[in-house]
Amino acid sequence: MQNSSRVTAVLGPTNTGKTHYAIERMLAHRTGVIGLPLRLLAREVYDRIVKQRGPRAVALVTGEERIVPDKVQYWVATTEAMPDVGADFVAIDEIQLCADPERGHVFTDRLLHMRGLHETLLLGSDTMRPAIAALVPGVQFIRRERFSTLTWAGSKKLSRMPSRSAVVGFSVDNVYAMAELLRRQKGGAAVVMGALSPRTRNAQVEMYQNGEVDFLVATDAIGMGLNLDIHHVAFSNTEKFDGRRTRPLFPHELGQIAGRAGRHTAAGTFGVTGEAEVLEPGLIDAIENHRFAPISRLMWRNGALEFGTVERLITSLEEPASSEWLMRGREADDLRALKALRDMPEISDRLTHAKDVRLLWDVCRVPDFRGISTNEHATLLSRLFGFLQSGGIPNDWLARQIERIDKPQGDIDALSKRLAFIRTWTYVAQRTGWVRDESHWRAETRAVEDRLSDALHAALTQRFVDRRTSVLLRRLKQKESLLAEVNDKGEVTVEGEFAGRLEGFRFHADPSASGDEARTLTRAAYEALKPEFHLRADRFYNAPDTELDFTEQGGLMWGSSALGKLVKGSDPLKPGVEAFVDEEAGTDIAEKVKRRLQHFIDRKVATGFEALLALKNDETLTGLARGFAFRLVEALGVLPREQVATEVKDLDQEARSVLRKHGVRFGQYTIFQPALLKPAPTRLRLVLWGLDKDLSEFPESPPPGLVTIPNIPDVPKGYYTLSGYHPAGERAIRIDMLERLADLLRGQDSRAGFEATPDMLSITGMTLEQFSGLMGGLGYKAEKGERAKARAEAPVLVPSIDPEAAASDNPLTEEESVLEAETRAKWEAEQAARKEAEAAAQADETGEAPEAPAAEAEVFYTFTWAPRPRGGNNRRPNHGQNHGQQGQEQQGDRPNRGPRRGPQGDGQAQGERGERSGGKPRHAGGNNRRRDEDGEDGRNKGGKPRHPKGGNKGHEGAKSFSARPPRAEKPMDPDSPFAVLAALKNKS
Repeated sequence: MQNSSRVTAVLGPTNTGKTHYAIERMLAHRTGVIGLPLRLLAREVYDRIVKQRGPRAVALVTGEERIVPDKVQYWVATTEAMPDVGADFVAIDEIQLCADPERGHVFTDRLLHMRGLHETLLLGSDTMRPAIAALVPGVQFIRRERFSTLTWAGSKKLSRMPSRSAVVGFSVDNVYAMAELLRRQKGGAAVVMGALSPRTRNAQVEMYQNGEVDFLVATDAIGMGLNLDIHHVAFSNTEKFDGRRTRPLFPHELGQIAGRAGRHTAAGTFGVTGEAEVLEPGLIDAIENHRFAPISRLMWRNGALEFGTVERLITSLEEPASSEWLMRGREADDLRALKALRDMPEISDRLTHAKDVRLLWDVCRVPDFRGISTNEHATLLSRLFGFLQSGGIPNDWLARQIERIDKPQGDIDALSKRLAFIRTWTYVAQRTGWVRDESHWRAETRAVEDRLSDALHAALTQRFVDRRTSVLLRRLKQKESLLAEVNDKGEVTVEGEFAGRLEGFRFHADPSASGDEARTLTRAAYEALKPEFHLRADRFYNAPDTELDFTEQGGLMWGSSALGKLVKGSDPLKPGVEAFVDEEAGTDIAEKVKRRLQHFIDRKVATGFEALLALKNDETLTGLARGFAFRLVEALGVLPREQVATEVKDLDQEARSVLRKHGVRFGQYTIFQPALLKPAPTRLRLVLWGLDKDLSEFPESPPPGLVTIPNIPDVPKGYYTLSGYHPAGERAIRIDMLERLADLLRGQDSRAGFEATPDMLSITGMTLEQFSGLMGGLGYKAEKGERAKARAEAPVLVPSIDPEAAASDNPLTEEESVLEAETRAKWEAEQAARKEAEAAAQADETGEAPEAPAAEAEVFYTFTWAPRPRGGNNRRPNHGQNHGQQGQEQQGDRPNRGPRRGPQGDGQAQGERGERSGGKPRHAGGNNRRRDEDGEDGRNKGGKPRHPKGGNKGHEGAKSFSARPPRAEKPMDPDSPFAVLAALKNKS
């Protein structure tokens, strides 16, 4: 009979009507059997035939479902469950699955042995033509062409996915994640997976087909003949886990899935989304034209099994193929289970006859729907085998198993697991003779599956479909107008409901509006925002710069709205701009906003770095001066001196003079332009530096007005210098204040040791302990000491010489010095007499002599220069009185006024003092009139007069100071002798 059967291979791409043709041919015969790759597809074909022939003529047989009327004419089954009933017609769909590593041997067996009495159809891809021609004698081929075109559409985001699209994923987690995203952005999506029950899958498909949702998220199950209204197929990945490993999809597999797009004569497109890489041009062309490499090997397993013993059964199952077209596939789940049960002593002892081995093999073919583990599955199979050898599965035991599963409550994962578990018992109930009341248990397991399926469908719909939003989107698609408004506060409403807020030129949907549905209202909201975008853009373009600002992280603000951010430009002083404007606003609006932001930041740079830009653009600079200016511009106006020590020494007087005209100050520690140390340029400089260095997070500028800040080791290199500070120990001191401190330290003997003066503490704003740490960071060694401190005097300080006299370029004459000493001695004697009189008066009142105050210990530090080990900053600052000609360039840029003597001897001091002009020697006490960095008369901090002898009145030698602030001076008594001395000085 098989020899008289006509075998025809109907081959071609998807959407060629092969399945429809097979159904028509089957119905033309009196009886027929059609095998399909999925039970979902089998259910679809079953429903189609029932509509034409009625339920009494059609049977449905799958692993978990069996509907067999009394007078069956047509059998619809999965390929594994195809009955051998001697029908007139046999059709096998998706015959290219013969090459599938998991199920291929089943399809190959049907290809070789399943035949209709009169006609046999093999349906599938054209890649099977050589194999079929070699293995099936006398076969005829029919080539069918695709009804519609299939074209590549490139890569698209999920948010840009066109309606009526199917997004394909290859894991449950991936499918759920994409469905959730589509719910938020598009109103919802239907979910189709092979693991779903037919009832759940049909309910999801119906929701998609009737337009409740416009998107479908599915596994590769849709590639097996499901006929849906799909316009576009997008791959979220091009790899899948095939049960053993993760592998790339074969080109013909991609073509099979992509071919679901476009039904009948409607054109379809395919592309990628998410993390999937763009397909290669050659692969795209192959999919579009359905040209793939022929399949050269088919999976095969011996069908002539021997059941004498388990070993003989396993040997027959592992028999090698006899044809070059056939190859033995990987070890299947049923064979793996058989080997596991064979090794169990309680099973092997019970295998005494061939019928026991056959029964064991039937048990091993129960699919592992649960997917827990191989051992768990083997344990369940051994339990079933024991029951079946004893006469059947007990009703009470089976009832308990089903009762634990029959719980239609819970989330999607829980319901999916219960559905997988009930499929096991549905399969068991379908086996003849396994249960004692087959009709009851088949109905019971089917009812439980239906309840769980309905619950899962409801859970999927609730989670992945926003009913309200889907209705709104449908109205928009049907060109129905929605009332949307924008108020003066930027609040956007759609149909009277708050939809979101317009901040700057970006629309932000309300996240609390029925969960995340507000985001899907954006499409309607933008209809109201179009005129608002234009009005707002005009207002922003004409806004003054005072309404704009930048943040320390590079953000660009208009009031409280972020309109963009700074990006790295071709030059640190020329940053670029990225505007924050929604695409729906249009390119004109985006360009207008970007242009205005660029104007703002360009003016900010031009204003804040005016001095630096003038230096950069000065074409008169030549030679070393131009090179040094380039280094300073590159460092954004603040450059550590140690980095350019050689370049500074090479500069001649003319070059220095030109640079000083641009405000460049050659400090002892830093080369800088004082104007760039102000808070505004500093704040902008740190942002520009962060952009240029590609930092992910920019360091913030220190609060303005602080003389010192903590020195944190973890901050990016160069941060303190660009912030206008110099790290020293645990603190970092402001650059300009450090240079003023260096002026004071220059008058001290750094070898013999010196103590801090009030001016030093005043400049730094530190206590004596903190100051010692700062000096240690600058390279000095601090030695702590204590000495007895006299009783606190009355709050009357010894008046000093007139400030103008102290700051004069003319030193005191010998006569004036003697007069000052005599006057001071007389004043001190008067103060001592006054104290004795006050003590006597106290004794008369109390009758007791006053107690002598306890002596207090005064802490002091002596600082000496302590060179660091080689390799560090070992330059010794010229803080002593150097003897010999100083270098050309010195601290403070002061002209050289003559030789100075000190322990260093002749030559240029490493610390480099300020230049002095005229060759006039400094006074020994250092009270010559000088100019500070701003060109003003040089006085101590706060305008305090300096003592003519080079130090404040106090103990013999250098005076030490505690951490207490100095007491305020009282006005000079006009009748005191010191007023007379001051008047005498003024007359001279």
